Amino acid sequence: MTILWAVSLSTSRFFPTRSAILRRQTSPCSATATMSTAGEQNFTSDTTHLDTIFKQKKALRLVVKRDLKSMDPTLRSEEDEAIQRIVMEAPWFKACKGLCAYISCSALREVDTSRILSHILSSHSETRKKLFVPRVEDRNRNMRMLNISSTEDLIANSMNILEPAPLDAEGNEREDVLFANEPVDLLILPGLAFDKAGRRLGRGGGYYDTFLSRYQELAEKRNWKPPLKIALSYSVQIVDEGTIPLTPNDVLVDALVSPSGVIPISPAALEICQ
Repeated sequence: MTILWAVSLSTSRFFPTRSAILRRQTSPCSATATMSTAGEQNFTSDTTHLDTIFKQKKALRLVVKRDLKSMDPTLRSEEDEAIQRIVMEAPWFKACKGLCAYISCSALREVDTSRILSHILSSHSETRKKLFVPRVEDRNRNMRMLNISSTEDLIANSMNILEPAPLDAEGNEREDVLFANEPVDLLILPGLAFDKAGRRLGRGGGYYDTFLSRYQELAEKRNWKPPLKIALSYSVQIVDEGTIPLTPNDVLVDALVSPSGVIPISPAALEICQ
């Protein structure tokens, strides 16, 4: 900006005429400089704001991880049992024909989903819900939800987390929910912390928020009813409203399932959970 004004002053020889002043006021260079400066200020402000949010999230993750680590094993087991029972007895679960669900990892201290998945996979083929589970593809937030029909379809990845093999026993590619011809009704989600306004704090990878945004775009494009986003949460994972900061990429959940019951949040959840 300083260089641009120096050029203007030198060409006027410090005694600008009225026409020179008008030209200077309407100079494309000046306008560009002003817009550029404003843009830089906005960018700096946005970056600073996001940095603050990321720091707040990092600090909150440490607190919740500490609380999960110190959770009594007996209490954890009781809450796992209660949460899964509530899900399997819920009308919205019984009615759903297709869903995406995470495979719980005990090392990450996630709410157990083994009973839910076993219940689905052991059902008669005629009434079995179509199940898609996550497979992380890379470190760039790319995660696919692939269809499985048995626990034998799962293999341990490099972090010893179970996920579907990309090919089935016949060597065919598994169906990806983002390329499926039919929508799913339900998304069962993990997380580190939640509040009763629907905010969800993940582990920082951005995999679920990226997937949820992509599926939302697909549903809108195909005019599908959005699936119900249900997060499973231990008691210690539910924090006060306003504790979890939001970024533009964060996706809200529709409801929480805690050991004490279903906590509907969105209008869709309030309607279906009545």
